[in-house]
Amino acid sequence: MHNQYYSYRDRCPACNSTILKELYRKPYDKPPISEYLESFYSLQGDMKVEYLKDANFTLCECEDCCLIFQKEVPNDYFMKVIYEKWLDPKKAFRQHKENDDLELYGYYAHEISTIIAYLHKVPSKLSFFDFGMGWGKWALMAKGFGCESYGSELSKERMEHAKSNGIKVVTWDEIPEHKFDFINTEQVFEHIPNPLDALIHLKKSLKPDGILKISVPTANNIKHRLKRMDWKAKRGTRNSLNPVAPLEHINCYRRSSLIKMAELASMEEVVIPMKTQYMYTTNWCGAKRVAKNMLLPIYKNILKRKNYLFFRNHHQAL
Repeated sequence: MHNQYYSYRDRCPACNSTILKELYRKPYDKPPISEYLESFYSLQGDMKVEYLKDANFTLCECEDCCLIFQKEVPNDYFMKVIYEKWLDPKKAFRQHKENDDLELYGYYAHEISTIIAYLHKVPSKLSFFDFGMGWGKWALMAKGFGCESYGSELSKERMEHAKSNGIKVVTWDEIPEHKFDFINTEQVFEHIPNPLDALIHLKKSLKPDGILKISVPTANNIKHRLKRMDWKAKRGTRNSLNPVAPLEHINCYRRSSLIKMAELASMEEVVIPMKTQYMYTTNWCGAKRVAKNMLLPIYKNILKRKNYLFFRNHHQAL
């Protein structure tokens, strides 16, 4: 029996393959999934168990691109309920005000200055778009650098907050009407039911020399985590199942999944020179931070251990 609040994906949402292997299946309204959801959402908003009935948390693996994805996912209506009710915007805003520190904003400044340097244009000539902007913090930082700054978001409260800070809000249908030098998608594509279609839609708004970033959770040992199925493991620990969090992280990408998806969207990977990445790093406080600054570009670009990639339209010369 299908729940009216879900959509059902019978093919890989990253490459459209139908060669799939089921890895795990449990009802949303039964332990351990129901226990996980109740513990996760109880402190953040108003969760309603009725939305969980007659649906399963089903993980499938694509045997072509290796994406792991949830088969039964919230439809548009249920997704709005999750992000407006289950995740109370007022509580989320208080948390962001209390927890966002200098290190976070320093990271934004480093990333944006690196991208500006790579594009070889003065900031006032650049147009940046933050797709899934949250409270608009990244977009506001880009605006502070002098870039024309746009953003989009599912939550009305987050959109209004961004507008109040001078960020130009763009709806989904309006995206192709614009031309951007850079599109930021930070921790977004793991939430999107149709990521390949979304990528194709977004690339329509890229300038000929524009680039798009995809950054999503990395779970290089995901098979190990799925064998243990420890739903109580804390986020960020070795056994954490956060990369496949029910209802929200509906796509768990390997690097191969992202590369394949980009190829199908007629896009290719761009590698920002490591010299440029090092040049605009600003936080060198302490031995631990120095080591992290030195190793992170190597980890991302040479060892390729992070799902942090840049893409551009395929027709451009390398």
